[in-house]
Amino acid sequence: MVSQGTGRQPKYQRIANELKAAIAAGRYGPGDRLPGENDLMAAHAVARMTARQALGVLQSEGLVEARKGAGVFVRDFRPIRRRGVERLSVREWGEGRSVWEADIEGRELAVELVSVTEEPAPEAIARVLGLAEGAPTCVRRRRFVLDGRPVLLAASYLDAVLVAGTAITLPDTGPGGIYARLDEIGRKPIRFREEIRSRMPTSEEAEQLKLAPGTPVLRISRTAYTDDDQAVEVNDMVLDASAYVLEYAFNASASQHP
Repeated sequence: MVSQGTGRQPKYQRIANELKAAIAAGRYGPGDRLPGENDLMAAHAVARMTARQALGVLQSEGLVEARKGAGVFVRDFRPIRRRGVERLSVREWGEGRSVWEADIEGRELAVELVSVTEEPAPEAIARVLGLAEGAPTCVRRRRFVLDGRPVLLAASYLDAVLVAGTAITLPDTGPGGIYARLDEIGRKPIRFREEIRSRMPTSEEAEQLKLAPGTPVLRISRTAYTDDDQAVEVNDMVLDASAYVLEYAFNASASQHP
C-alpha cells in the first residue's frame, strides 16, 4: 500500500497512465492490440495482478475492450456528445425528428424496443405524474445501440388514461416520437427537468449494456412538463458512462425555480 502524503501512485496506475499516454500520442490506434499481462509483467517487473489492474483501469474508462482469447484492444468508438439543451428543442421533435438526431451526428443508431406495457405506477413515478399509486401507466422500454455498441437503456412512463388510443401505445410512435404525439392531444411539453447521478450498474444493466467490469453508469431521470406545469412523462435512462460526454449550453439569466 502506498503511504499517504508521499504523492506516489500505485504501480498499476502508473502503468495505466503510460498506456493512456501512448494511446493519446497515437502509438496505439483504434483496433490495435495493447501489450498483454505477460508483456507488462516483463517490461515493468510487476506481478500479474498489477498488470491486470492496469489494463482494468483502461477498460473501466472505456478506452479499451478485452476480447476473449485475443487480448486487449483500443476501442474504435467516439464518445457521444449528449447536448442536453439542444436535443430537447421543439425544433427537433416538432419537425418530426428524433431527439437522438442532435447526438448521433449521422452515425448508425438502432433503437431496440424491449416492450410497451401497461403497468401499475410505482410510488415515485405516480408522485411526479400526479397519479394515485398503482394507477395504470404506459411504459415504453428501449435499448439504444450506436455503431453496434449498446449505450443506453430507457424507460418512459406516461399516464395510461391520457395516452390511450394514441401511437404512444404502439411499437412505432411515428415522426417526432412521444413528444410530437403528446402535442397532438394538447399536452405539448414546453419544459424539461433532468436529474443526473453516477452509480455502479445492476447485473442486469451490465449485461444489457455489455459493460466491462468496473464501468459505472449515469442515471438520468427526465420529466417533461406542459404549459400548465403538469408532468406528462418521466423518462428513466441508464447510460454507459464511458460512452458519453454530457454538454449543457445556456445563456446566463436570472435564477428561476420550477
